[in-house]
Amino acid sequence: MKKRIAATVLGIMMAVTALSGCGSRGSAAAPATTAAPAATEAAAQGSSDTQAAAPAASEAQYKIRAGHVLAAAHPYELGLEKFAELVEERTNGAVHVDCFSDSQLGNERDMIEGLQLGTLEMCLVSTAPLAGFTSDFLVFDLPYVFSTTEEARKTVDSEIGQGMLDALSNQGIKGICYFENGFRNITNSKVAIEHPDQLKGLKIRTMENPIHMASFTAMGADPTPMAFGELFTALQQKTIDGQENPLAIIDTSKFYEVQTYLTLSQHFYAPTPVLMSKDYFDKLPEEYQTIIVDCAKEAAAYERGLLDEMNARLVGEMKDHGMTVLEIDPAEFREAVQPVYDEFVGEGEGKVPTEVYEEVQKFLGK
Repeated sequence: MKKRIAATVLGIMMAVTALSGCGSRGSAAAPATTAAPAATEAAAQGSSDTQAAAPAASEAQYKIRAGHVLAAAHPYELGLEKFAELVEERTNGAVHVDCFSDSQLGNERDMIEGLQLGTLEMCLVSTAPLAGFTSDFLVFDLPYVFSTTEEARKTVDSEIGQGMLDALSNQGIKGICYFENGFRNITNSKVAIEHPDQLKGLKIRTMENPIHMASFTAMGADPTPMAFGELFTALQQKTIDGQENPLAIIDTSKFYEVQTYLTLSQHFYAPTPVLMSKDYFDKLPEEYQTIIVDCAKEAAAYERGLLDEMNARLVGEMKDHGMTVLEIDPAEFREAVQPVYDEFVGEGEGKVPTEVYEEVQKFLGK
């Protein structure tokens, strides 16, 4: 009996030890506050000693928490995990990255403010909350401003997109590159939507974004802003009729369980800036700054590739889940939302600067 008890106690102790050794990447627990980086002799020498073993996360000289609001199965998370792997490999473990999904570090506005205050190191966000820093980002909110994924990626990766990121630097934010959420599509539980007028009277959840709301109003819908965390329940209880999001979110959030129709409208394109606290970034050794930027761009390409793969198969999977999938004529929808351009392209608060809109159009040869 004593031997059995001793064996049981030993087994419990080993299990606890194993658990305590796991990294916090993807953990639901909120991380401890990370101090700003301080220069060390090892950091100054860099990572030239490639034979040395990478230190454990607790021994890393610099720790970065990277947050986002989407599910752990979304390419956001997988892209960030790729970024973490690349950074830790190329810094020989001197820089450790923990990834937090599902709004664990707050909503997008909370995380942006955390970057400015120095209480968070890194995040992925949509462009909508950044319009308060520079109205140039509003160009991405215009409906059908891009016709294809290739056009959109070409633009965000150009000097135009990088210029928008650089404009955040005087606000305490380092803009690095763009991940991607992709083109947004409409789902609903009431009607098969193939033409804009079939949206008339439908309560469609949108982000709290004036251009997005005006676009659905122009098509006759009743846009209803709502926190993303409340969306599934609202669709399930039918307090709203539908929503609009990229296919990857429709899939990872399981909206197919509470929606009948999927319209491949691709009405808005959603790029995702990769942001860091400028103060934190500036205090990193220069070689680590370079590594972080390079790795973020590699991870962005990886994340976009995951989205491409998902988009290629998700239409079929949505059908398998019982959804009716509908194609549309983009020209018909583009014509319906033309009043949005008349209202929101121009000079003034909350508008897309004419110069920026024309620059994008010229860049795309339109």
